[in-house]
Amino acid sequence: MSSPILFVIVGKNEPLFEAEIDTHTGSQGNELSTRQNYFVLHSALDLVEKSAWTTTNMYLRVVDKVNHQQVSTFLTAGNIKFMLLHGGKGDEVIKSFFNEVYGYYVKLSMNPFYKYDTPITSKAFETRVRAAARSYLS
Repeated sequence: MSSPILFVIVGKNEPLFEAEIDTHTGSQGNELSTRQNYFVLHSALDLVEKSAWTTTNMYLRVVDKVNHQQVSTFLTAGNIKFMLLHGGKGDEVIKSFFNEVYGYYVKLSMNPFYKYDTPITSKAFETRVRAAARSYLS
């Protein structure tokens, strides 16, 4: 069994969406969920800001490595950060995952009932993100 993957969307002031995904079942992986995983993502935020100034690409690749885990990041034009804590997946696979989730995020943000830069509570969005994770990251 592979370790769960932690995916977080971070807005300008707060996390907007969080999903810990076991890529084999698609469910939440409670057994390995620790505060350390969130700390790793939080500490990588400074590195994301630093990397954003060095490239014009939206996909920033791996911005941090801790133990056997890596943090990959995708930065939208509106400065919304998609962060993925994983055990070392390939760049093309992660880029494809981010691009698919970005498409879902754009559709969500065009919804007149969603206020920009607020927590995402849509169950349909969560279901699509989990399906994309199973599809690309398993």
